[in-house]
Amino acid sequence: MDSAPLRRVPPASVLAAVLLALTACGPAEAESRQAPTAEAPAAAARQSPADSAREALLARADLGRIKGSVQAPVWLVVISDFECPFCKRWHDETAPRLDAAYVRTGKIRVAYLNFPLNTHPNAQPAHEFAMCAAEQGGFWPAADKLFETQALWKRRRDAVAYFDSLGTALRLDMPRLRGCIAEGTLRPLIETDYRRSVRIGVGSTPTFLVGNQAIIGAQPFEAFAAAIDAAIAAQSPTAAR
Repeated sequence: MDSAPLRRVPPASVLAAVLLALTACGPAEAESRQAPTAEAPAAAARQSPADSAREALLARADLGRIKGSVQAPVWLVVISDFECPFCKRWHDETAPRLDAAYVRTGKIRVAYLNFPLNTHPNAQPAHEFAMCAAEQGGFWPAADKLFETQALWKRRRDAVAYFDSLGTALRLDMPRLRGCIAEGTLRPLIETDYRRSVRIGVGSTPTFLVGNQAIIGAQPFEAFAAAIDAAIAAQSPTAAR
């Protein structure tokens, strides 16, 4: 794992909120969107059924990589690569404890940003598989399977067939999954995640944002607990006085 300081740490809540409006646009386009105008309804009416279906798919995939209560006061943004061994270590050792202590108790909401490193040859297809699973509501089970079986697919000459078998095991709609992957439907969303992360200075995986704090590397549960507890305390009414 390489280490690179973040140039600017945006509040995790801000970055996560941008995720919810991403669809397939680039960072500048997403962040420069203006309020709807009087022409917006007419433009929407002119939209083709294919375009509407594509936007709906992108919206489902975008929401599918987010988990936790909408009432949670704090966001944890995970910037990760499915082929990264350090990401696997964090997923295996730390993520389950965070789920039990903070996600299931309604204290944090988790958003996943795709950061497939070009040094990992099967990372990009792994992320495309996960995001195509996301539009069917299967992102988190797919992520679990990808990390669980990382040693089996990371060095394969063609990992797509292996990911296909994972989709079958997860009982996904396979024609829908295969079409999504073959057409590269969610590739722009993955690329947008990557560009946005690079722009704030992310240079290694895994990287995390909690509140206004960045955590770099597969840090232990205690490091996340301290950052999350501090972020929750900062949200309390007494802290605002």
